[in-house]
Order: sequence, then structure tokens, then C-alpha cells
Amino acid sequence: MTGRSSTKRTGNNDILSPDAWLPTTKKEVVARGWDELDVILFSGDAYVDHPSFGIAMLCRVLEDMGLRVAVVPQPNWRDDLRDFKKLGRPRLFFGVSAGAMDSMVNHYTANKRLRSDDAYTPGGRSGQRPDYPTIVYTQILKQLYPDTPVIIGGIEASMRRFTHYDYWADRLRPSILVESGADMLIYGMGEKAVAEVARLMDRGVPVTNLVNIRQTSFLAGRNGGAANVVGAVGGTDGPALVKLWSHEECLADKKKYALNFRMVEEESNKLEADIIVQMVGDRTVVVNPPYPPPDEKDMDRIYDLPFTRLPHPRYRNKGPIPAYEMIKHSITLHRGCFGGCSFCTISTHQGKFVSSRSERSVLNEAEAVRRMPDFKGYISDLGGPSANMYKMQGKDMKVCASCRKPSCIFPVVCPNLETSPAPLLSIYRKVRSMPGIKKAFVGSGIRYDLFLGRIDQQSYRDYARELIKHHVSGRLKVAPEHSDEKVLKLMRKPPFSLYRKMQKLFDQINREEGLKQQLIPYFISSHPGCGNIEMAELALLAKQMNIRPEQVQDFTPTPMTLATVIFYTGINPYTMEKVSVARSRQEKQAQQQFFFWYKKEYRSRIRKELVKMGRKDLADKLTQHP
Repeated sequence: MTGRSSTKRTGNNDILSPDAWLPTTKKEVVARGWDELDVILFSGDAYVDHPSFGIAMLCRVLEDMGLRVAVVPQPNWRDDLRDFKKLGRPRLFFGVSAGAMDSMVNHYTANKRLRSDDAYTPGGRSGQRPDYPTIVYTQILKQLYPDTPVIIGGIEASMRRFTHYDYWADRLRPSILVESGADMLIYGMGEKAVAEVARLMDRGVPVTNLVNIRQTSFLAGRNGGAANVVGAVGGTDGPALVKLWSHEECLADKKKYALNFRMVEEESNKLEADIIVQMVGDRTVVVNPPYPPPDEKDMDRIYDLPFTRLPHPRYRNKGPIPAYEMIKHSITLHRGCFGGCSFCTISTHQGKFVSSRSERSVLNEAEAVRRMPDFKGYISDLGGPSANMYKMQGKDMKVCASCRKPSCIFPVVCPNLETSPAPLLSIYRKVRSMPGIKKAFVGSGIRYDLFLGRIDQQSYRDYARELIKHHVSGRLKVAPEHSDEKVLKLMRKPPFSLYRKMQKLFDQINREEGLKQQLIPYFISSHPGCGNIEMAELALLAKQMNIRPEQVQDFTPTPMTLATVIFYTGINPYTMEKVSVARSRQEKQAQQQFFFWYKKEYRSRIRKELVKMGRKDLADKLTQHP
């Protein structure tokens, strides 16, 4: 680095000391004795120093490099922009993230109605960030400091690195690099990329020369076509080049946009991906391949950083931060997901390959949670994107290296996938035996298709019993999503018969252990391929199984998912076949109503709709009194 004294915390173990958090104000910067900042990060979320919050993770990674880092959470973009000016310009770059959620999902329901709360803001208050803060914050920073690099990241930017369908504007938009004016985009889980960018910039390399860093994206200069990019980025011995249809071609032809998605998804599924380029006007969006999945040492190094696990003191007396309250006593075991669900962004953002922490690192964090002042003995979640994928990977990674499939478990579990629950069982048992820990729940959803197919084997039976007996907080969440075979195929989900099997196993273990717990199934309405009849049949099945969903998730099209591409184009990119889609608000609301057959105010509408469709038989079964 620069030879400055380290910014890491010293022997002071008081997490409430002034240097426990990264500074957020000029006063806090001065209190540290700093006369200059190296990196300033802007976030649409409140600043919570917890490893579940991406900005906190990046802050700690950069701090660990010896850099002087500050964070400006939820800056006011409406006034004289003092929040953007108060810390001046950084020596290296500004970083911008919309926050842990896509801002538009954060702000609006699936029916485009404005939400009244924000889980990432003290007191749950809404209105503390704009729509598309990645664009808004970046444009302000470029206006105020035109010569200072701005690097964008987080899920909002990550999922918008190519031409994408914007549900809220109902149109295709170009790469967010174009609309924001940012100098670089870091996609996915960005610790390695941001560290490498900071390292090279600290050595004096200008951002315009950083063209071959993995997991980054940038705009090649005007009139710098794809052919020129190959020489600048890949060279003759580097990765190959995948050229997408241009933004303008996508605007003119939905099929080309659909084909683009398939190429992008197949690259993201590869262990060794290629460079992807897309022309936008006379410029070229260049997306470099991702880093290899982090190994256990990488994961431990990140999660072992000195997080306070607390919100910044600036939020004292401003009300709880709902998202933090949910996860403050949780522990992330792993990243990535090989489920490949067509409506989900996790595998595209975190990667298809699962990266897991060591048992030592997990147990150390459990001890840190146990020492938190407000800990009452209950760990809320030992999990990850899919809670039971810990330590699961290919038995022969050479087979994985040549695979482009989006899912390792659909339509069947890959025979090369190691699905042993033994490492997870070991963690479960050791955590729940720690002094002071009464229960360690699994709050994340699980994939039951990972163990039900081998439930005849002792280790899988042991896992199921351990999970249900010791790690369910009264309710276990699973996601069958639908019952119709055609819809499930588009979702890349297993057949509904497997959910029935899970329900039977769950009930059996509860009886044997003398427990009264619930299995909570999640369902989605209005998913591409699903019509009113399919929803009515799903509702009838739920009624027959005595399931009354508290809520049904209405499908929300978010950038860079297969389901969203089908929603916009009406085409399955993998078969080029047409798919029926519920696009209007009325169509979407009509599907959701079927799940509330037990409410008097819905029955007449449901009956009228089904009779109109020639399914009086279905109307009679669904609307008769339970």
C-alpha cells in the first residue's frame, strides 16, 4: 500500500470504541487523525457492520488492506447534495451500491404499488433512497467530481450489466454503465475484484487501464468496436470472446434479446467463462470472466474480519433496522446456489458453485454471536442461499469444468454432485452443544430434493431427523412453488410429488419426536407458463392438503433471470417456443385470488371466473365450504 500506518483496529476490544466502525462523517474521519480518504463508499442501505451486508464486507476488506475507508449511508439526493460533498474526494475512487436489495423490488410490489416501509432503514421508514440509487448517486458524483473514478456494484448494478428488461419502466434498458456514467462495474460478490482494483490504483494505475481484471465490466471507448476489445482485454492467449446481439438489435427483435440471455447464462454457469461484449451505440460493454469460486481459506479470511455485528451508533434512538433484526444472530455457512431456479438471481449474482467456510470459522462466529449483549440463546439461522448446500460440490471438478447446465439438481440430481450432509450435521451438532446456545435454527429455505432421493441411506435419514428435531423454530420453510408439471419445468423445480413426500416425512418425524411443528410451503403466482386454470388447480390441491398460505408471492420480473426474459419476450430462450404470460395487473391479480378461496369475499369472483372458462367442476370443488 502507501506506507501509511495501518488502519486496522489495535488491541482495543471495546466494540463501542470510536474506531469500531468505519467513519461516516467528517468529524469521525478527523477523530481518526486522517487528513485524506482512499475510498468512499455510498450505499442505499443504513450502515450495519455485519457480514450479511455487502457494504460492510467491502469496508472491512479494504480496511484490511490498510486503506482509509469511509461510508456514506443513504445520502440525501434531494437537497444541496451536502452528503456527497462532506468527505471531499477520495484518493482512489468512489464506490456506489444501491444496497442489499434491488431498489425497485425494495420500493414496489409486484403490482407496482409503492411500499410503505424499507427494511434496510432505521424504523423501517420509506423514502430514504431514490429509485435506481446506483444511477442517481453515480450521476451526482460524476457531476461534482468528474475526474474521480466511480465504481458501481451490488445486486442492482450486477444484474444490469447487459441490456435488460426493466419491469417498472416496461422496456429494455442498456447496461447500467451507460445510464449511470460509472467508470467500472464490479459484478457478483466483489471482494476479490474490489481489492485488486484498489491495489492497482494505489500503485498509480489509472482506472482506464484496468481492462483485464476479472469480475469487472466497463465501456470501451467510442468507436472502439469488439475487435479492438479482444486485443486490449483478451490478447491472443486470453479467454475467448462471446459477442452478444447489440442493444439496438435487441430493441428491434425480442428473439435476439432472448438468445443473448441464453449465452450470458451459459457463460455464468461455466467454471472458466469467456469475455462477453455487447455493442451499445458506438461503444462496447465489456464483461470480464468472474474469479474462480472462493475456496475455504478465502471464505474464512473474509468472515473472520473484525465485524462489530451492530448498526452504526448514528442510528441510536432512531428505531430498529428490520433487516438487521432478522439476521443479527444468524450465521452464513456458504455462498452460491446450484439450484438454477428460473426466477431467482442468486446463482447469477453469487455463482452456481457453492463456496463454504471451515467448521472452525463457523464455530468462532457462533461464539461471537453468543457474546452479543442481547443474545438470548437462540441463533436465528445457520444457513445460506439454500441452507443445506454446505460443502456440496462436484466429485470430479473436471466434469464440472465442461458443464454449462444452469442447475445441478434439475431435472434430476447430477450423479457427479457430492450431496453428503455429514459436514452440515457436524456443524449442527457442535453449535447446538455450545454453552449458552439453547437452539440454532435453520431459517433459510432448504432443498428437500437433495436428500429425499437418498433417504434410504442412514446419513440422509440422520440429517432429516436432526434438522426437524433440533433446528426448526416451529415452522420449516420449503418452496415447492407450484404443482403443475409444465410450470415447474419452466421454473426448474422438482415435481410436486416430492413435496408430498417431504410433508409425509416431516409429519412422521414430528409424531415420533412428540413435536407439533409446521411445514410452510411457498408458492408463486403469475409465473410464465401459468394461467388461471393452473393456479386454480394448485389452489384446489392446497385446499385438499389443508394448506392455507398466509401469502402467495406474485412473480416479480427482475433483471437477468430466465423467467423475466420469458415474461418480456413470451419465448423460452432454450427452445424458442412461445410461452403464455400473465402480463397485466388484472391478469396477475386474477391468479393470486385463487389461493384465497377460503375467504368469503373471493368466492364469487373465483366461481364466476372458472365457470366462464368452462370449469364449473373446478369451481364447485374450490368454492364449496371447507
